[in-house]
Order: sequence, then C-alpha cells, then structure tokens
Amino acid sequence: MGVQFFGQNGDVTRKKTTVYIDEQLLRAAKAAAARAGKHEYEVFEEALQHHLRLAGAAGRIWAGIRPDDAPSDDEAARIAAEEIAAVRAERSARRAG
Repeated sequence: MGVQFFGQNGDVTRKKTTVYIDEQLLRAAKAAAARAGKHEYEVFEEALQHHLRLAGAAGRIWAGIRPDDAPSDDEAARIAAEEIAAVRAERSARRAG
C-alpha cells in the first residue's frame, strides 16, 4: 500500500486543495474513476503515490552514485522495469485482497 497519513483518531486524514490540471488529463482521471467505481480523489491519490514511489526509487538509485559509476541507459531501463513490475505486483496483490 502507498504512503498513508493518519490523524489522531486513526483515520486517513485528507486536506482539500485546489490544483490546476490539463482538461484532457482531468477528463481521463474522471473516466478512470468511473470505470473503477472510485472517487476522483482516489485516482489522484493513487497516481501521486505511484509517482512518489518511482521518484523515491530513482532517488535511491542515484544516491551516492558517482558519474563514473552511473548505470548505462540499458541498466537504468532494466532497473525502471523492475520497479514498475514491483508496483504492478503490489497493485495485483491489493486487488486479490
């Protein structure tokens, strides 16, 4: 499961905010929410959690790597593919219950 922020009563806390987003992207998010039977905010939260996990993985990959030790493009692509596979496996496990 993604990062969760809990309030004092143990519930996930949420804060209302305003964001500006491309109209086509918003329509796609609304359609995805409808297809999945979810609220729009759930689609946005999942997308943001996914992005942050990938950004965190990239940060871990690059942390402390000297330019001479950086992975090749092929190695970087392999690492990215492994991270995507891990996210997909986590998502499948959550769906399976």
